[in-house]
Amino acid sequence: MKKIGKLSLFLWITFIVSYGLAGLFYALGFKFTGLYSMVFGAFYMFIPLLTVLFVEKVVYKERIRESLLISFRINRWFVAALLLPLVLAFMSMGISLLIPGVTYSADMEGMIKRFQEMHSAAEIEQIRMSLKLMPLHPLIISSIQGLIAGMTINAVAAFGEELGWRGFLLKEFKSWSLVKASLVIGFIWGIWHAPIILMGHNYHQHPRIGVLMMVIVCILLSFLFIYITLKTRSVIAAAVMHGTLNATAGIGIMMLDGGNDLTIGATGLAGFIAMGILILVIFIYDRYISGEKIFSKTIEDSLQLHQ
Repeated sequence: MKKIGKLSLFLWITFIVSYGLAGLFYALGFKFTGLYSMVFGAFYMFIPLLTVLFVEKVVYKERIRESLLISFRINRWFVAALLLPLVLAFMSMGISLLIPGVTYSADMEGMIKRFQEMHSAAEIEQIRMSLKLMPLHPLIISSIQGLIAGMTINAVAAFGEELGWRGFLLKEFKSWSLVKASLVIGFIWGIWHAPIILMGHNYHQHPRIGVLMMVIVCILLSFLFIYITLKTRSVIAAAVMHGTLNATAGIGIMMLDGGNDLTIGATGLAGFIAMGILILVIFIYDRYISGEKIFSKTIEDSLQLHQ
């Protein structure tokens, strides 16, 4: 196996196992909605981690804690990792409202309409009752829940992916710049999602073009995730950011009526614009305020800045 090369071995195993299991899930007649999809999706997220452990520990017998940035040493950028996804969600909602045909839905009927495509009438009625019984505005509750889940259970699940993307791959591409690494890792991360996107994840209205949309999302997110990883020297921060993103992304569409999965929310056109703005803000901070110029340094040189 060593003759294949560590990077190639990781990619081959990750994609064969991931695509194979997704194909089996589909062949058995399951749909990417409900409990089964949640269980399968959670397991799917751990495939990169399991592959890293096999390649690094079983095949190459190497230590991984330091080389893959498994560190719990917290700095202020961990706070940024937690809060940036929430900022992205609200920015996505605001930008979505600028799209023709999209309106603010105070009673959340817009969200309920979208749920009607995936839930029974009884489940929809239960959702309506739950919304009425909420002690605080749904946006406040969702934000608090998202932050708590993002740094706990969601971060654990996200670590399954991040040890592969921002841990192993970042190490393999350490001689590259942040920009080049973000483009390539983001592309790999995006096409890894292809089977579950085709089954309806994130883009159930447009699953085929959703594959391309997800690749773009992952490339844009990689700029943010890699920057946070470098500033913290920790893949744990990337896991927190990823977990919070998954927990808060729904905020970007919950108060909206109109639009579709290609235009609104964090994974739609509005999200692309929001992520682009955040990347620009971080670039300006990096170049003109902190002066570290991480965007133009290699990954290896950037990590040495924060030892």
